[in-house]
Amino acid sequence: MTSASRTAAAPQTGNLTGRRRIAFASFVDENYLPGFLALLRSLALSNPSVCEDFLVLHEDLRPTSVARIRALHPRVRLIRVDAERYDGYVKGDQHNYLVRKAYFILDVFRVRDYDTVIALDTDMVVLGDLGELLRLREGIAAVPQFFYGQHKLNSGLLVIQREYLTDAFCARLDAVGRSGDYELDKHDQGILNAVLDGDFVRLDSRYNFVKRRLSGDLPVPEDTVVLHFTGRHKPWQGGEDGYAGAEECWRSFELADDRFRAAYLALPKALHHDLAVHLGTPHVARTGSLDGARRLAQAHLDAGEYQQAADAFSGVHIPADEALPHEVYGRALMSLSRDREAEAHLLLGTSVPTRAASAFSRLAQLAWVRGDDASAHAYATDGLRVDPTHRASRLMRQRSAPRPPVQEGPADEQLAHVAFYMPQQGNAGDKVLPESVRLAFGPESGPRRWHSVHAHRLFDEAALARVNRRRGLVVGGGGLFIPDTAPNGNSGWQWNVTDDALARIDVPVVVYAVGFNAFDGQRYGFDRFRTSLTRLVERADFFGLRNHGSIEQVRALLPAGLRDKVRYQPCPTTVTRQLVDGWRDPARRDDTVLLNAAYDRAGMRFGHDYGHFLGQLAEAVRAIGAHAEVKCVAHALDDERVAFDLRREHEISLPVVPLYDADNDTIRDVFARTRLVIGMRGHATMIPFGCGTPVISLISHPKMAYFLADIDRPGWGLSVHDAHLGARLTELAVSMLDDQAGAVADVHGRQQELWKVTQANGADIASALPSHTGAPAPRGG
Repeated sequence: MTSASRTAAAPQTGNLTGRRRIAFASFVDENYLPGFLALLRSLALSNPSVCEDFLVLHEDLRPTSVARIRALHPRVRLIRVDAERYDGYVKGDQHNYLVRKAYFILDVFRVRDYDTVIALDTDMVVLGDLGELLRLREGIAAVPQFFYGQHKLNSGLLVIQREYLTDAFCARLDAVGRSGDYELDKHDQGILNAVLDGDFVRLDSRYNFVKRRLSGDLPVPEDTVVLHFTGRHKPWQGGEDGYAGAEECWRSFELADDRFRAAYLALPKALHHDLAVHLGTPHVARTGSLDGARRLAQAHLDAGEYQQAADAFSGVHIPADEALPHEVYGRALMSLSRDREAEAHLLLGTSVPTRAASAFSRLAQLAWVRGDDASAHAYATDGLRVDPTHRASRLMRQRSAPRPPVQEGPADEQLAHVAFYMPQQGNAGDKVLPESVRLAFGPESGPRRWHSVHAHRLFDEAALARVNRRRGLVVGGGGLFIPDTAPNGNSGWQWNVTDDALARIDVPVVVYAVGFNAFDGQRYGFDRFRTSLTRLVERADFFGLRNHGSIEQVRALLPAGLRDKVRYQPCPTTVTRQLVDGWRDPARRDDTVLLNAAYDRAGMRFGHDYGHFLGQLAEAVRAIGAHAEVKCVAHALDDERVAFDLRREHEISLPVVPLYDADNDTIRDVFARTRLVIGMRGHATMIPFGCGTPVISLISHPKMAYFLADIDRPGWGLSVHDAHLGARLTELAVSMLDDQAGAVADVHGRQQELWKVTQANGADIASALPSHTGAPAPRGG
């Protein structure tokens, strides 16, 4: 293995996934405050799904002014500028606002916490999609001056990348400012233009369309994205004759707070969670708006904030024939385990044919969680009667269909096993995982030695009694500690168990290779989760998490006296070669590279960078394809999107390997026989690694950085946000393909270290479980 594959450049930001941090910035004073408030409103109304930090540079804004700003935006950061810094600049009247603004906006270059900063003047309004600006990744971008020469950038809008947010660049600005070797007038960024000397990324004029071009009452062009009210006469100061179209446009954003909140919530587009909550909460409280409550609740639901979602409907009347609000409220109540209330609202949600299938599928899920398969089957069937193509109803009907009883072995020879048992057409990794856990306890993984307990079904009195008849209980593995997969109000994580039921388990409890599975920025309902987690650690005889990142996160939530109980237990899929009896490494491998991309929670994975990721991936696929055939390997049905998008956007056709339809042996065989796997899902890295295949991880979730750190191979991972992903992925993949034997040997060596940990833990677990001839016992025990 080459040294290049073992080390990699640090992520572009401080977070584990390398996700870019983006901020907007403006210099604001009291005179221009009305313009800035209009800018904030226009940004939200024209880009409702965008909510980045907004840096407000100021000298001394009044507290009432700050409050007005904060009322419109949830992520305001105040930065007081140092006026004395510019005393040595030799041009301009420091008491002139335009001069002070030109100087103070240079403070934007002193920001160090962001990868991209978009500076906007307070005399602008945003009319269109800013997506192109948010996707920019290099240089300083601006619109060239319209009247005074294309070699100079126009004032008002700058898109600044991290390479310019440095002390060195600030020193260059300061040197020019103190030398006086620049032009300073109302038309340009004199100091910046002097430093750049025309070296900037040129944007189309629609991103800084100056008002002066509309003289003679011309209408604002429809494709204008940012309208800039240059000149001395600002709209909030009475305006200027001859610009009726522009002035009317600005006045459309001169809204009282109540009208603004109502306008935002009424938008037909997707809303950003932070804005929807910030604006929607006071709006619903004041008006009792049903549609506002629904959209507020939906924003909370999408973020896993289930109690807040239910609270959004507090005091709001929902007429019986309003199906969608009933369904949304029912889903919130269901996520809190308020099952009877949820059922009532979901039944009302079936009253409108266009929503009925969705409501019926949720009723089916609710019944199934409670252990009522007959009702679940009936509700799912009702959903299919309304819409025969409804996938959720079809899957629930299959899941709840009558099945012959499972022939299990004697209870005192069995271990109970709490896990997420994936339906047949489901995520391949989650299908393999429960069997892999069982193989860590012995070669027999079937019902003779194991009693299955589905984590998502209510752990009721009957389930408790069945578990207490077994030798012990194994919980895991996988990312069970996540708030928004099968949410419930009993635990706040995937196992639907109350504290009382957990306390009454009287057999040994082994928590095995579980993961803390939150995305960057994802929130937990920490109070319920923390309490349940604490009770679980107290009760467990062994508590092992699958990576040290999860260990750190979980220990931080526990009382000090329990933290040392949390131990490292690698995911058993990573040691598959040691667990599968009779395993043989392939004599020869298929000349293929398997590519996996994931699309669940796509906004959290990609942010604004999906187009960039896809383009970089296309570059890599073309290059790697010269060395081996690249195929798309789909763990879940949605994973096939990467093949569709590559074909549509980049004319690259990839064969698809649908592992979601495969059994466990087939999944392992596919991964064992390929030369390299490039995977985004956790188990698209861990399973092939466990099968002895070289891997590269496309990091969009912290757990992959955790895993690669644990095996001391951080260089096997590349952020999906990496500016040079295509070239780096190609270099890394080709190095592994060129030295196939070395790459495989490196995987085997790393795997052996995980196996040693697994064996040592197995000995400790074996001592906690009552012995029984022929019963499962941990490997190494």
